[in-house]
Order: sequence, then C-alpha cells, then structure tokens
Amino acid sequence: MTYKAVVLGSAAVLAFVTPATAQDARPAPVAELVKAVDIPYQQFSLPNGLRVVVHTDRKAPVVAVSVWYNVGSKFEPKGKTGFAHLFEHLMFNGTENVPGDFFEPLKQIGATDLNGTTYYDRTNYFETVPTGALERTLFLESDRMGYLTGAVTQGVLDEQRGVVQNEKRQGDNQPYGLTEYKITEGLFPATHPYGHTTIGSMADLDAASLQTVKDWFHDHYGPNNAVLVLAGDVDVATAKRLVTKYFGGIAKGPASVAPAAPIPTLPRAVNETIKDRVAAVMISRNWVVPGLNDKQAAGLDVAAGVLGGLASSRLDNALVKREKLAVSVSASNSSFSQLGMFTIQAYVKPGVDPALVTRRIDEIVADFLKTGPSADEVARVVTRNTARTIGGLESVGGFGGKAVALAEGALYSNDPGFYKKQLAALATQTPASVKAAADAWLARPAYTLTVVPGPRDAYAEAQVPPKADVPAAAEVPAKGTRGDLPTVGQLTPLTFPAVQRARLSNGIELIYAQRTAVPITQAEISFDAGAAADVPNKLGTQQLTLNMLEQGTTRLDSIQIAEAEERLGADINAGSTADRTEVSLSVPSANLQPALSLWSDIVRNPAFADAEVARVKAQQLAGIQQELTSPNGLAARVMPKLLYGPASPYARQSGSGDPAAVASLTPADLKAFHQAWLRPDKAKIFVTSDRPLAEVQAALEGAFGTWRGTGAAATKAFGAASQPSRPRIVLVDRLDSPQSLIVGGIPTSLTGTQDLLPVVTANDSLGGDFLSRINMDLRETKHWSYGVSGNFRQLEHAAPYTIVAPVQADQTGPSVKALQGDLSDYLGAKPLTQAEFDRTITGAIRSLSGDFETSGAVLQAMENNDLLRRPDDYYATITRRYQGLTLPQLNTAIRGALDPAKTVWVVVGDAKVVKPQLDSLGLPVEVVPAASVATAR
Repeated sequence: MTYKAVVLGSAAVLAFVTPATAQDARPAPVAELVKAVDIPYQQFSLPNGLRVVVHTDRKAPVVAVSVWYNVGSKFEPKGKTGFAHLFEHLMFNGTENVPGDFFEPLKQIGATDLNGTTYYDRTNYFETVPTGALERTLFLESDRMGYLTGAVTQGVLDEQRGVVQNEKRQGDNQPYGLTEYKITEGLFPATHPYGHTTIGSMADLDAASLQTVKDWFHDHYGPNNAVLVLAGDVDVATAKRLVTKYFGGIAKGPASVAPAAPIPTLPRAVNETIKDRVAAVMISRNWVVPGLNDKQAAGLDVAAGVLGGLASSRLDNALVKREKLAVSVSASNSSFSQLGMFTIQAYVKPGVDPALVTRRIDEIVADFLKTGPSADEVARVVTRNTARTIGGLESVGGFGGKAVALAEGALYSNDPGFYKKQLAALATQTPASVKAAADAWLARPAYTLTVVPGPRDAYAEAQVPPKADVPAAAEVPAKGTRGDLPTVGQLTPLTFPAVQRARLSNGIELIYAQRTAVPITQAEISFDAGAAADVPNKLGTQQLTLNMLEQGTTRLDSIQIAEAEERLGADINAGSTADRTEVSLSVPSANLQPALSLWSDIVRNPAFADAEVARVKAQQLAGIQQELTSPNGLAARVMPKLLYGPASPYARQSGSGDPAAVASLTPADLKAFHQAWLRPDKAKIFVTSDRPLAEVQAALEGAFGTWRGTGAAATKAFGAASQPSRPRIVLVDRLDSPQSLIVGGIPTSLTGTQDLLPVVTANDSLGGDFLSRINMDLRETKHWSYGVSGNFRQLEHAAPYTIVAPVQADQTGPSVKALQGDLSDYLGAKPLTQAEFDRTITGAIRSLSGDFETSGAVLQAMENNDLLRRPDDYYATITRRYQGLTLPQLNTAIRGALDPAKTVWVVVGDAKVVKPQLDSLGLPVEVVPAASVATAR
C-alpha cells in the first residue's frame, strides 16, 4: 500500500508525418488528434448513491475493479493526521464476512495490479482480475465498504499502526527524506486541509483509538462517497446486475464534504535551510497553484515541462549542460483536486556555491516570465506528454490505466470523461496561454528549502502506546451474515502472443511479437554485456559509457538529441542488468521510421566528446556520493562481492562504480568499451508493435543493417569458481538511521538457465509474495517492517537467494533472528503446506492473463526467455507445467537449493544502536563505515 498520487496526464493518439530524418520530424497538430483518444463508458447509480462507471475492453479476459472513496488526508482534522492512510491499511485486513488478510482471497483468484493508495483527495483500492472472478471480487469490495468495522479489533489496529509507522520510517530514512514535511509546513498554514502530509504524524498515529478509527470509517466510507469503475472484459448489463446484488444493500453514510482549500499566497519569499546526511546540496523552490479543474492547469503543466520537465528544458540546458552548476534539475506541476504544487528542484554540483545556483534559477524563471515559451517548446511538451500517456492507457487498471482516468474524472470533476477536457486544454496551449498561467502564479513569492550536508535534527520517533484496557469480548470480531464467497466462474487461459524471429542482413537477430491494443512500438537492443562486462580495475566504465550515449553523436549534440526525441514523442533510455546492456525505445508507431534513425544514431555513433565526458563524469561521481548516503545504495555496493565472491564478474555490480576509477576514465576508455561490447555481433533486438513484422524488419534493416563491428569482441570469464564470503554480518554504519536495512544473501549451486520453476514456485510462500511467511511475520505479526521479500535472482550463470527487510532500528537483531527462524522452519520442520501449495498454483495460473496484459510485460518476458534459454512459447505452455507440480516436489526442490547456514548478512544502520543487538546472534560482526564503501573491498 502506498500514499502516492495517481493523477492522469494528457493522452492522445498521435498520427505523425514520417519525414526522412529524425531532426526534421514534425508532428501533426495535436488539436486534430485529441478526438482520436476515446475511453467509451456508460454509468449508472444505485439508490444508495454509489456511482458506477463501466468501460468495455475485450483485448484480454480480465476486468479492472477500482473503488475510489472521497476521503483523503485533506479531510483530517487536527489530531487525526494519517487516519485516511491508516484506514487504507485497515481495509486490507479482513471484514466481518471475509476474516483475515484480503490478499489471501485476492491471491486465490489471480488478481494482478493489486494495491491501495491514499493521498490528499482520495483513498482507492484496485485490482485486475480474471473475468470469471469478477463476482467474487465485487463481493470482497462490497464487504469492506459495508461490513468492515466489526472485524477491526484493537489487535488489528495495533498491527497496522505499526506497519504504517514503519512505512513512515522507511521514507524518512532516505536521503532528503524530511523535505516533504518542511515544504508542506512552509507553503500552508497548519490549519489548511493540505497543510499536513498524508502519512501523518507519529504522535497522531500513536493516539489513534479503536473508537476514533471506527468513527472515521462511519463518517467517510459510505457508498454515496464512492465511485466504482469496472474496465475491461465486462458489459454494463453484467455490471448492473452484479453491483446491485452486492452493493445495493449497503446503507448511505454521511456525505464527505470537501473542506474549503483556498490557494495561499506567501506575504514574502521564504528561504529556509535544513541539514541532512546527504552528499549534494538540494534546492527546492515551491509555489501553491490552482488544481486540475482550473483553466490554467494545462498551461502550468506546459510551463513545468519547458522549465524543467523536458530533457531539453531551459533549466537543464543552462544549469547542467552549459554552465555545469548542477548535476540534475527538474520542474513539475502536481495537480490535485482543489489546488496544485509547482516545484523546481536542483541538486548542486559539488564545489559550486549554492547561492549561485539559486540566483541562476531566479534569472531563468524571470526570463521565462518575461519572454514566455516558444511554439516549439510548447509543442515538444505536448507531444511528449501525450505519447507517454498513450502507452499507459494500454492497461485497463493499475496505477495509471483506463480505470484511473475514468475514476479520477468522476471523483474530482464529476465527469468520467474529464480526460477529454484535459486533452483539449493541453492541445490548445499556446506560448501566450502558457506565459499567462506562469505570470499569474510563478511571479508570486516562493518557498525555497535548501538541504545541506550535516547531522539531521532529532527524529520524532513513535511512542509505543500502552496496551488498551479492552474487555476480552470486545476483541472478538463480529461474525458475518452474507454467506460464502461466490464461486469463481470459468476462466479463459492465457493466450501469449506468437513470437517470431528474423535476422537483419548483418546477422542481428530480431525477436518480435505483435500487440495491437495501442499504436505504440516498444523495442530494446540488448547486448551480451551487462554489469558483468564492466572493466575490473575501472568499475563504472560501462555506466559512464551508457550515460554518454544520449549526450552527443557524430552529427547531433545532446540538446539536439533531446529535442528530436521530444518532437517524435519518443523515449530512449540506456541501462543494464547483470548480464545484458540495453538501449530501449518507445514511440508512437506512426513515428517509427524517424525514431529508429535517431535510436540507431545514438547506439552506433556516440561522439564521447571531451567536454561532455567531463560533465557527465562529474554527474556520475556525484551520483556515487549520493549512493553512499542511501541505505539501498550502500547495501548494493557491499553485497555482490560477499555473495558471488570478489573474483566473479557478478561482483562488479557495485552501483555507479569506483569513484577513483570513474575520475580517471577518458573518452578513449569509453570508445574502447563501446567498440568491444556494444556491437552488432553481440546484439539482439526485441520488439512489440502494432505494426507487422515485415514493416518493422524493413525499418530496422535501414537503421541497423549496415552496422559492422570493428576489432575483436570482448567476452566474459565465468570459468573460474569464485568463493562467496563465509557466513557473517557486515554492518555498514549509517548514523542517525531510524530504520535498518537488512539484506541477506544465500549462494546456491543453481544457474538461471536451469529449470527453476519448482524452486521459484516453492519460494512464493517463503518470500516471493505479500502473503509469504517472512513478510507476514515481520510486517503483519510483529509489525517491525513495512515489507519484506526474498527471491531467487535468476542470472545467466548464477541464481543466489536474497532477502530484503527494512526494519525499525530497535528491532534489527530480533528481525535477523526471526528471518533465520523462518528460513529454518520452512526448509525443515514447517515446510510448504498443502494450503500454501494450492494457493500458489491456483494464483499463478489465474494471474497469467493479467500478468501479460501489456506490451511491456510481453517484451520483458521475451527478453527473459532468450537470456535464460527458454523456448519462445514458455509462457504459452506454463499452465500445464504448473499443473504438473506437486507439493513433495516443491519441498524437495527448495530444500536442495537453500542452505540457510551459508547466509551472509549486510545490515545498513546506526552501529551504536544496532551492533549490540547483532552481537547476540552468534555470527561475527564486521563494522564498516559508510564512507569506506566507496572503494573496492
């Protein structure tokens, strides 16, 4: 569960002309294309006030179920901050008719995209389920709407309070983790509805009583305060019958009335500074602006894009690329129901005076307000935003699919089709309208927060409330009266798209699947390289090479590349896994030809210009220093050598590299790496597209067919065995950490290319799922963590097991001990049970259609199958393989794979708090200062 925003961006189906070269590409006017975007819907309301919106999409046998309640943190009075988010958690913990965790019945029906979120304006619950499970899902959603409070006991409240407080600690524990609180306090009066964060205060969460949370539910979660959206393989007649059956008997509740939320204007500019254990100074400039229903919201969106949202934005071009004063800069406009927040954020380059960066931000914003954007800047923002959202609308549910667009419009604007008005407003933006919006709101005084390196002020920790004096009878949950859960109907098996293979004339293999739900092409050129190919004595070479790809080719500089991508609506990104180095492309298919020309130029012809290498190298060095302040960054730099052994190529997975090595890299080093590893004889291209294979292949032939490698190709050496570390605890001393990050690694004799389906399936109940034993133990039973997981990492030449557990600092030692016990029990006296086996197999089979609803999921599956040497029809046949597994087979498989006695633990936390707890566990404890993690160990 999260408390993130879910706000619809603009969307349009783009139909661009196809010029000969990428930099000459010009989109057709977006205003002519907006009408092509359509999410047809019908709606009805029940007598109790429940509003229902139905969209039919038959592309897959799944239905997105999304329930949005008109209650968020803006409704919380003083003393009850965090209640909406706390209740979001409570509503996952069972009802009068479905006792126990709601993830259990949802797992059994194969739900995907399953979550709940809370923010200022709303609380929502969503899941995508097989069509045959829709009736059961509606029973579940209606039960937590109408039959919840009898199941909320003091024990349930205490459990979820602890989970939420660890969610808060987890956020606070990150670098810059306290900035949201300061910015909120700086922008709003304390009494303003948006004047406190959604996560709430520790004190208010501590003070929440059983009666106060039940009263909160009664006042806000009635059907008349909710919107239910069903999107996917469903029609309105079916929806009306089922929704009436399950929701019709729920009584109305009090109406949630949105509180008055005027847009505050600061009487004068405010500048504050706080300290945090960070590597770079961060400057954040903030304004409160109108919300998404205001006529100037679209203009502010475009202003944010021009200033700092585009890769070619004014702030980025000036501060990062030309003047080299900042390592990164961004601008965003977050639109909520009643107001919005406009933010400019810059991370200052080490050694640069922050006052100079602040002054330059002022000057650039002032110039923007004076001159406004150009027509080309406006067009690039509009094109970029629309292209990205088209891809998001391929999904019927989740965090940003069709159900979200309809629900948000209905709840925030009383119009499920409000997305069309947003599109129209975006499409009609002009330089004058954007300038007018910026003039009206960004010329006002701003709140500026500067975060500088230094010891953080004392952390407001939770106080454990005294055990409530509750009579035993009051702890007995009410018994339900609605009968058994509906049966699951007939389910349509997964139809995985046919995968076709072809070759370009130079031998590059093309692996292709057609997907026609949206007019988008997604492609990835994958090289047999990855982190394992990094240069042993120059770790960070691969990362710097990838960082340089979009910073200039032999014919385009970095700004020209960014502008070309934006005009085409293309996203090009470079990254790597342990085994592969990848450069991806996503673009509206109408622009495929020019986008491939640009993509090919980036991949084939990077310039590695001296000045650009120096600039990007400085950014990467700053990024390394940032990693050394992050719990996850520190653990990721320490664990690989311990888990794989220092001589293994997989030990080179050390973040962004060794700072001394990166500082010494030259353009010649990067050219050598590119020539040895990013070459056609080490490449494969994976594509999903609505365009047929013949057209895609011909376009790729023109872009890559003439490419030839020069010199000898490099190879990776996995022949010599590398011994992992002996069992021990490495404690990385990170001062003032309210949480500790525990990472456990167990080496195995497995490799990812083996048939690991039995062990991966067996692990579902140990660490691979929300309902897994280690998560339920540390999160739900002990509430020491927001979430714990354990998984086999399937690499080409290895498959170790890793556990990740962020826990509250005062329970670090007991948490490691609990994990040790959970592992030993599962592999010994308390193995996988029949109930767990049945839940896992049933859920895995039923979730397949939802798992592969989108083109991105199919593309990833194609790549994984190729890497792990599985047949292209692996997922087309996996149902039969699941059905052939047995309980004894799974227990035998995982017992043979894992030896918990070999576990090496990395703990990132405050040593003065944590080490005494770890000393009692019977393992040697090595304390490592965080600063020493930068170099090879």
